[in-house]
Amino acid sequence: MIVGVPKEVKDSERRVSTTPAGAHEYHAHGHRVIVERAAGAGSGFSDADYRDAGAEIAEGPAEVFAAADMIVKVKEPIPAEFELLRPHQLLFTYLHLAADEPLTRVLMDKRIEAVAYETVQLENGSLPLLTPMSEVAGRMSIQVGATYLESTHGGRGVLLGGVPGVPGANVAIIGGGVVGTNAAQVALGMGANVTVIDRAIDRLRFLDQILHGRMHTLASNRRDVANAVRDADLVIGAVLIAGAKAPRLVTEAMVRSMRPGSVVVDVAIDQGGCIETSRPTSHTHPTYLVDEVVHYCVTNMPGAVPRTSTIALSNATLPYGLELADYGLAAAAHRDPALARGVNVLDGKITHPAVADAFGLPYTPLAEVLDVAPAPAAD
Repeated sequence: MIVGVPKEVKDSERRVSTTPAGAHEYHAHGHRVIVERAAGAGSGFSDADYRDAGAEIAEGPAEVFAAADMIVKVKEPIPAEFELLRPHQLLFTYLHLAADEPLTRVLMDKRIEAVAYETVQLENGSLPLLTPMSEVAGRMSIQVGATYLESTHGGRGVLLGGVPGVPGANVAIIGGGVVGTNAAQVALGMGANVTVIDRAIDRLRFLDQILHGRMHTLASNRRDVANAVRDADLVIGAVLIAGAKAPRLVTEAMVRSMRPGSVVVDVAIDQGGCIETSRPTSHTHPTYLVDEVVHYCVTNMPGAVPRTSTIALSNATLPYGLELADYGLAAAAHRDPALARGVNVLDGKITHPAVADAFGLPYTPLAEVLDVAPAPAAD
């Protein structure tokens, strides 16, 4: 198979989908790898590094998309890339389709074989390709929040951890999953007063145990969410429903109740956001004000730390990319149920129920689209 690695074009996106080590693995499996010139530069990987790994260097994106059987990216294609996609091409990347109907329809119209990192799901419910970027975004959310609480960035002028005699900031984290857990760890480490809100009592119990009771936990309900948001200096939106649009748990009225100069960081913005006043922003223009509350809603937060993010992402995605390259989508999906759950669009049909529900479009189970005998189980 010919594996294409284009340069990311989303605003300030400096990650690359495949490291030179990953390119070497594809090459060792007998696949041809084409990397766009300077695709890895933002993450500290040179074209020479990729050549040494056995990859070819293409001059521009058109050359990569025209040659590749499988396109491996970091972020979803933006409109400038739509015309580069070829019918029936295999696309392996973050897609977040439940928040992007135009892209969903393009993938359907072009009959793209679209596999989304964020819906590859193990039997225990974990999301192995989303987890590393959720870890990065969760930790970053506190760094970002602390920065924007400074008066020079429009905030209240509050030091997140306080000092002796002055209490630290109040941080409310909505969602106790991977993002919320990592956010809580960093916030506690900086000395903030942390409250984590989640609907799953067992998850709150787990967090209380691993973080040694150093934070407050609340079972999610409208009243407790409203009170926590009102009293918070920093609110982290960390709600995820795999593949689906994020529920709006923090209302506009709740945001209006916050003190001027407070900050919200909506990490769920890739899936539409869990805060009613959220709208997507970029690293170039990261914030805006609503009722004097600073909103940070950058859709590719880990792109700000591309070296760390690229290596973490490639470590996680490479085994699945090799499956796709070695066997093709149909056989790989039969071999690996987790990978099969990552298929969002195939042969013009939506094969993930949450994506179909988001737009009121028909859902077709993957088994009805695939027509190939199961391959032997993976070793």
